[in-house]
Amino acid sequence: MMYRSPIADRLDRVVVAFVPDLSRNAAQKLIEQGAVSVNGVVRPAKYVVAVGDTITLSHLPSQPDPQPMPEAIPLDILYEDEDVLIINKAAGMVVHPGVGNTSGTLVNAVLAHVPDIADIGDAERPGIVHRLDKETSGVMMIAKNPQAQSTLQAQFKAREVHKTYIAVLLGNIQPPRGLINKPIGRDPHHRQRMAIVPDGREAMTEYRVITALKASVTPSMSLVEAYPRTGRTHQLRVHFASMGFPIVGDAVYGGSAIKNHPLSKKLTPRHLLHAYQLSFRLPSSGQIVTYQAVIPSDMQAVIDVI
Repeated sequence: MMYRSPIADRLDRVVVAFVPDLSRNAAQKLIEQGAVSVNGVVRPAKYVVAVGDTITLSHLPSQPDPQPMPEAIPLDILYEDEDVLIINKAAGMVVHPGVGNTSGTLVNAVLAHVPDIADIGDAERPGIVHRLDKETSGVMMIAKNPQAQSTLQAQFKAREVHKTYIAVLLGNIQPPRGLINKPIGRDPHHRQRMAIVPDGREAMTEYRVITALKASVTPSMSLVEAYPRTGRTHQLRVHFASMGFPIVGDAVYGGSAIKNHPLSKKLTPRHLLHAYQLSFRLPSSGQIVTYQAVIPSDMQAVIDVI
Protein backbone atom coordinates (compact mmCIF):
# COMPACT_ATOMS: atom_id res chain seq x y z
CA MET A 1 0.00 0.00 0.00
CA MET A 2 1.42 3.35 -1.02
CA TYR A 3 0.32 6.82 0.08
CA ARG A 4 1.55 10.31 -0.73
CA SER A 5 1.63 12.44 2.40
CA PRO A 6 -0.41 15.68 2.29
CA ILE A 7 0.98 16.77 5.67
CA ALA A 8 4.29 17.19 7.50
CA ASP A 9 4.20 15.29 10.80
CA ARG A 10 5.72 12.37 12.71
CA LEU A 11 5.68 9.14 10.75
CA ASP A 12 3.50 7.26 13.27
CA ARG A 13 0.88 10.03 13.16
CA VAL A 14 0.89 10.09 9.36
CA VAL A 15 0.35 6.32 9.22
CA VAL A 16 -2.64 6.61 11.59
CA ALA A 17 -4.03 9.43 9.43
CA PHE A 18 -3.95 7.14 6.39
CA VAL A 19 -5.34 4.11 8.24
CA PRO A 20 -7.88 5.44 10.79
CA ASP A 21 -8.68 1.97 12.17
CA LEU A 22 -5.04 1.61 13.22
CA SER A 23 -4.12 2.75 16.73
CA ARG A 24 -0.97 4.80 17.17
CA ASN A 25 0.53 1.97 19.23
CA ALA A 26 -0.17 -0.48 16.39
CA ALA A 27 1.36 1.97 13.90
CA GLN A 28 4.50 2.22 16.02
CA LYS A 29 4.75 -1.58 16.14
CA LEU A 30 4.55 -1.77 12.34
CA ILE A 31 7.29 0.87 12.08
CA GLU A 32 9.50 -1.03 14.56
CA GLN A 33 9.02 -4.20 12.50
CA GLY A 34 10.27 -2.40 9.38
CA ALA A 35 6.87 -2.65 7.66
CA VAL A 36 6.76 1.12 6.93
CA SER A 37 9.12 3.06 4.68
CA VAL A 38 9.43 6.68 3.56
CA ASN A 39 10.57 7.08 -0.04
CA GLY A 40 11.86 3.51 0.12
CA VAL A 41 13.83 3.95 3.36
CA VAL A 42 12.77 2.50 6.73
CA ARG A 43 12.52 5.33 9.27
CA PRO A 44 11.79 5.50 13.04
CA ALA A 45 8.38 6.53 14.38
CA LYS A 46 9.63 10.03 15.32
CA TYR A 47 10.88 10.74 11.77
CA VAL A 48 9.20 13.88 10.39
CA VAL A 49 7.54 13.19 7.05
CA ALA A 50 7.55 16.01 4.48
CA VAL A 51 4.62 16.94 2.28
CA GLY A 52 4.74 14.82 -0.87
CA ASP A 53 6.79 11.97 0.66
CA THR A 54 5.71 8.50 -0.39
CA ILE A 55 4.75 6.24 2.55
CA THR A 56 4.71 2.50 1.87
CA LEU A 57 3.10 -0.07 4.17
CA SER A 58 4.14 -3.64 3.38
CA HIS A 59 1.31 -5.08 5.48
CA LEU A 60 -1.22 -4.32 8.21
CA PRO A 61 -1.87 -6.24 11.45
CA SER A 62 -4.14 -9.21 10.72
CA GLN A 63 -6.20 -8.55 13.86
CA PRO A 64 -6.11 -6.38 16.96
CA ASP A 65 -4.02 -7.60 19.87
CA PRO A 66 -6.28 -9.28 22.45
CA GLN A 67 -6.78 -7.72 25.87
CA PRO A 68 -4.44 -9.49 28.33
CA MET A 69 -6.26 -11.65 30.86
CA PRO A 70 -5.52 -12.15 34.58
CA GLU A 71 -3.60 -15.34 35.38
CA ALA A 72 -2.81 -16.72 38.83
CA ILE A 73 0.97 -16.68 38.43
CA PRO A 74 3.06 -16.27 41.62
CA LEU A 75 4.91 -12.97 41.99
CA ASP A 76 8.07 -12.36 44.02
CA ILE A 77 6.97 -9.07 45.63
CA LEU A 78 9.69 -6.90 47.16
CA TYR A 79 7.44 -3.97 48.13
CA GLU A 80 3.89 -2.76 47.60
CA ASP A 81 1.79 0.26 48.55
CA GLU A 82 -1.25 1.99 47.06
CA ASP A 83 0.83 3.45 44.21
CA VAL A 84 3.54 1.03 43.21
CA LEU A 85 4.36 -2.66 43.07
CA ILE A 86 8.03 -3.70 43.12
CA ILE A 87 8.75 -7.26 42.02
CA ASN A 88 11.70 -9.51 41.32
CA LYS A 89 11.04 -10.72 37.76
CA ALA A 90 12.10 -14.26 37.06
CA ALA A 91 14.34 -15.01 34.10
CA GLY A 92 12.28 -16.40 31.22
CA MET A 93 9.17 -14.32 31.98
CA VAL A 94 8.05 -11.91 29.27
CA VAL A 95 6.89 -8.53 30.60
CA HIS A 96 3.77 -8.10 28.45
CA PRO A 97 1.83 -10.09 25.83
CA GLY A 98 2.97 -9.92 22.23
CA VAL A 99 3.48 -12.06 19.15
CA GLY A 100 4.24 -15.57 20.34
CA ASN A 101 3.60 -14.69 23.99
CA THR A 102 -0.12 -14.27 24.58
CA SER A 103 -0.15 -15.56 28.16
CA GLY A 104 2.13 -16.31 31.08
CA THR A 105 3.55 -12.78 31.11
CA LEU A 106 4.21 -10.42 34.00
CA VAL A 107 1.19 -8.33 32.95
CA ASN A 108 -1.06 -11.41 33.18
CA ALA A 109 0.26 -12.08 36.70
CA VAL A 110 -0.11 -8.45 37.82
CA LEU A 111 -3.69 -8.26 36.51
CA ALA A 112 -4.60 -11.16 38.80
CA HIS A 113 -2.89 -9.48 41.76
CA VAL A 114 -4.18 -5.93 41.08
CA PRO A 115 -7.32 -6.16 38.85
CA ASP A 116 -7.81 -2.37 38.75
CA ILE A 117 -4.51 -1.97 36.93
CA ALA A 118 -6.28 -2.96 33.69
CA ASP A 119 -7.42 0.64 33.17
CA ILE A 120 -4.00 2.25 33.62
CA GLY A 121 -2.17 3.40 30.50
CA ASP A 122 -1.77 1.17 27.46
CA ALA A 123 -4.35 -1.65 27.42
CA GLU A 124 -1.70 -4.14 26.24
CA ARG A 125 0.80 -3.23 28.98
CA PRO A 126 -1.16 -1.66 31.85
CA GLY A 127 0.89 -0.13 34.64
CA ILE A 128 4.20 -0.84 32.92
CA VAL A 129 6.67 2.08 33.17
CA HIS A 130 9.84 0.22 32.14
CA ARG A 131 10.79 -3.25 30.91
CA LEU A 132 13.33 -6.02 31.24
CA ASP A 133 14.17 -8.48 28.48
CA LYS A 134 12.65 -11.95 28.75
CA GLU A 135 15.91 -13.56 29.87
CA THR A 136 16.90 -10.72 32.21
CA SER A 137 15.94 -11.23 35.86
CA GLY A 138 15.61 -8.69 38.64
CA VAL A 139 13.89 -5.62 40.05
CA MET A 140 10.96 -4.03 38.22
CA MET A 141 8.35 -1.45 39.22
CA ILE A 142 4.71 -1.33 38.15
CA ALA A 143 2.40 1.66 38.66
CA LYS A 144 -0.95 0.92 40.32
CA ASN A 145 -2.81 4.11 39.39
CA PRO A 146 -2.60 6.82 36.68
CA GLN A 147 -1.06 9.42 38.99
CA ALA A 148 1.71 7.05 40.07
CA GLN A 149 2.36 6.05 36.46
CA SER A 150 2.73 9.69 35.44
CA THR A 151 5.08 10.41 38.38
CA LEU A 152 7.27 7.37 37.71
CA GLN A 153 7.42 8.06 33.97
CA ALA A 154 8.53 11.62 34.75
CA GLN A 155 11.31 10.27 36.97
CA PHE A 156 12.54 8.02 34.18
CA LYS A 157 12.43 10.90 31.69
CA ALA A 158 14.41 13.13 34.06
CA ARG A 159 16.90 10.26 34.66
CA GLU A 160 16.11 10.26 38.37
CA VAL A 161 15.65 6.48 38.51
CA HIS A 162 18.97 4.76 39.19
CA LYS A 163 19.50 1.15 38.15
CA THR A 164 22.33 -1.26 38.91
CA TYR A 165 22.80 -4.48 36.94
CA ILE A 166 25.08 -7.45 37.51
CA ALA A 167 26.45 -9.17 34.39
CA VAL A 168 28.98 -11.82 33.46
CA LEU A 169 30.97 -10.79 30.37
CA LEU A 170 33.09 -12.90 28.08
CA GLY A 171 36.74 -11.83 28.40
CA ASN A 172 38.67 -9.57 30.76
CA ILE A 173 37.07 -6.21 30.00
CA GLN A 174 39.39 -3.21 29.83
CA PRO A 175 39.49 -0.62 31.22
CA PRO A 176 38.13 -2.01 34.51
CA ARG A 177 35.96 1.08 34.98
CA GLY A 178 34.48 3.22 32.25
CA LEU A 179 31.62 4.92 30.41
CA ILE A 180 30.27 3.56 27.14
CA ASN A 181 28.70 6.38 25.14
CA LYS A 182 27.42 5.03 21.82
CA PRO A 183 24.07 5.76 20.11
CA ILE A 184 21.66 2.85 19.72
CA GLY A 185 18.93 2.31 17.14
CA ARG A 186 17.29 -0.42 15.08
CA ASP A 187 19.75 -2.62 13.23
CA PRO A 188 19.14 -1.69 9.55
CA HIS A 189 19.88 -5.27 8.51
CA HIS A 190 17.95 -7.08 11.27
CA ARG A 191 14.91 -5.07 12.34
CA GLN A 192 14.24 -7.22 15.42
CA ARG A 193 17.70 -6.34 16.80
CA MET A 194 19.32 -3.16 18.03
CA ALA A 195 22.76 -1.88 17.01
CA ILE A 196 25.24 0.98 17.36
CA VAL A 197 24.13 3.35 14.59
CA PRO A 198 25.25 6.95 13.86
CA ASP A 199 21.70 8.33 13.89
CA GLY A 200 20.57 6.29 16.89
CA ARG A 201 19.36 7.64 20.23
CA GLU A 202 21.85 8.70 22.88
CA ALA A 203 22.84 5.74 25.06
CA MET A 204 25.27 5.79 28.00
CA THR A 205 26.37 2.96 30.30
CA GLU A 206 28.76 3.24 33.24
CA TYR A 207 30.36 0.05 34.51
CA ARG A 208 32.99 -1.27 36.90
CA VAL A 209 34.60 -4.68 37.14
CA ILE A 210 33.85 -6.49 40.40
CA THR A 211 36.35 -9.24 39.63
CA ALA A 212 37.95 -11.06 36.72
CA LEU A 213 36.74 -14.65 36.74
CA LYS A 214 39.41 -17.16 35.79
CA ALA A 215 37.58 -20.15 34.40
CA SER A 216 38.96 -23.61 33.75
CA VAL A 217 38.25 -22.89 30.09
CA THR A 218 39.43 -19.96 28.04
CA PRO A 219 38.88 -17.10 27.62
CA SER A 220 38.43 -15.56 31.07
CA MET A 221 35.28 -13.74 32.14
CA SER A 222 34.45 -10.54 34.01
CA LEU A 223 31.83 -10.04 36.70
CA VAL A 224 30.70 -6.42 36.40
CA GLU A 225 28.25 -3.90 37.79
CA ALA A 226 26.60 -1.72 35.16
CA TYR A 227 24.77 1.57 35.69
CA PRO A 228 22.77 2.62 32.60
CA ARG A 229 22.27 6.37 32.44
CA THR A 230 19.74 5.91 29.65
CA GLY A 231 17.18 3.17 29.01
CA ARG A 232 17.44 2.04 25.40
CA THR A 233 16.20 -1.35 24.25
CA HIS A 234 18.89 -4.03 24.81
CA GLN A 235 21.28 -1.23 25.87
CA LEU A 236 23.67 -3.21 28.07
CA ARG A 237 23.74 -6.18 25.71
CA VAL A 238 24.52 -4.00 22.70
CA HIS A 239 27.06 -1.79 24.50
CA PHE A 240 29.14 -4.62 25.97
CA ALA A 241 29.04 -6.59 22.70
CA SER A 242 30.22 -3.48 20.83
CA MET A 243 33.35 -3.42 23.02
CA GLY A 244 34.11 -7.06 22.27
CA PHE A 245 32.94 -8.33 25.67
CA PRO A 246 29.43 -9.74 25.13
CA ILE A 247 27.27 -10.95 28.00
CA VAL A 248 27.77 -14.69 28.55
CA GLY A 249 24.83 -16.65 27.16
CA ASP A 250 23.67 -13.87 24.79
CA ALA A 251 23.25 -15.72 21.51
CA VAL A 252 21.71 -12.65 19.81
CA TYR A 253 24.55 -10.17 20.32
CA GLY A 254 27.42 -12.44 21.32
CA GLY A 255 27.95 -14.03 17.91
CA SER A 256 30.10 -17.12 17.43
CA ALA A 257 32.24 -16.31 20.51
CA ILE A 258 29.23 -17.01 22.72
CA LYS A 259 27.70 -19.82 20.67
CA ASN A 260 30.95 -21.79 20.62
CA HIS A 261 32.00 -21.15 24.21
CA PRO A 262 31.91 -24.32 26.39
CA LEU A 263 30.32 -22.61 29.39
CA SER A 264 27.66 -20.94 27.27
CA LYS A 265 26.69 -24.35 25.90
CA LYS A 266 26.77 -26.26 29.20
CA LEU A 267 25.77 -23.86 31.94
CA THR A 268 23.88 -20.84 30.63
CA PRO A 269 20.33 -21.36 29.41
CA ARG A 270 20.01 -17.55 29.21
CA HIS A 271 22.14 -14.43 29.08
CA LEU A 272 23.68 -13.68 32.48
CA LEU A 273 22.21 -10.25 33.17
CA HIS A 274 20.40 -9.37 36.40
CA ALA A 275 18.71 -6.10 37.43
CA TYR A 276 20.13 -6.04 40.93
CA GLN A 277 19.05 -2.66 42.34
CA LEU A 278 16.51 0.09 41.64
CA SER A 279 16.36 3.51 43.36
CA PHE A 280 13.55 6.03 42.86
CA ARG A 281 11.18 8.40 44.69
CA LEU A 282 7.95 6.94 46.06
CA PRO A 283 4.99 8.68 44.37
CA SER A 284 3.15 8.97 47.70
CA SER A 285 5.84 10.73 49.76
CA GLY A 286 8.74 11.63 47.47
CA GLN A 287 11.05 9.59 49.70
CA ILE A 288 14.02 8.06 47.88
CA VAL A 289 13.96 4.28 48.29
CA THR A 290 16.17 1.45 47.05
CA TYR A 291 15.16 -2.17 46.41
CA GLN A 292 17.42 -5.09 45.61
CA ALA A 293 16.93 -8.57 44.18
CA VAL A 294 19.50 -11.22 45.05
CA ILE A 295 21.36 -12.86 42.19
CA PRO A 296 19.18 -15.82 41.10
CA SER A 297 20.36 -19.37 41.62
CA ASP A 298 20.97 -20.17 37.94
CA MET A 299 23.30 -17.19 37.54
CA GLN A 300 24.99 -17.74 40.91
CA ALA A 301 25.63 -21.37 40.00
CA VAL A 302 27.60 -20.30 36.92
CA ILE A 303 29.60 -17.78 38.96
CA ASP A 304 30.35 -20.47 41.54
CA VAL A 305 31.55 -22.93 38.90
CA ILE A 306 33.82 -20.32 37.36
